[in-house]
Amino acid sequence: QVQLVESGGGSVQAGGSLRLSCPIFGYTYSTYCMAWFRQAPGKEREGVAAIDSDGSTSYADSVKGRFTISQDNVKNTLYLQMNSLKPEDTSMYYCALGYYPASGCYLGAPFNYWGQGTQVTVSS
Repeated sequence: QVQLVESGGGSVQAGGSLRLSCPIFGYTYSTYCMAWFRQAPGKEREGVAAIDSDGSTSYADSVKGRFTISQDNVKNTLYLQMNSLKPEDTSMYYCALGYYPASGCYLGAPFNYWGQGTQVTVSS
C-alpha cells in the first residue's frame, strides 16, 4: 500500500521560509512523477512544482524563483523548500505521486496517490 505523509507546515510571517517534507512508503517502481499541489478554501487546486525520477523539475509561474522541489532517493522523501513566502501562499499543501506518464511529468499529469495535506499560513 502506497502512503504519502506530509509534514513541515506552519505559520510564518511574509518573507519567511518553510520546508515541507513528504516521505513515501510502499512505492516500488523506479520511475515516477511527484509533485506538490495546494488548495485554499473556496479556490481550485493549484499545481506548485513537479519532479520526475530523472530529477527534471517544473514550477508554476507564481512560485518560480521562490520555491524549490527536490527529492532524497535514499530516504524516499519529497521536499518543497519555500522562501520569500507571501500571504497568497497560504493554503493546504499536498504531495502527490504518479506512475511516470507517457506524456511526461508535469503538473497536469495524472497522479495516483495523495497525502493528507499540511497547512501553510503566511501572515502579512
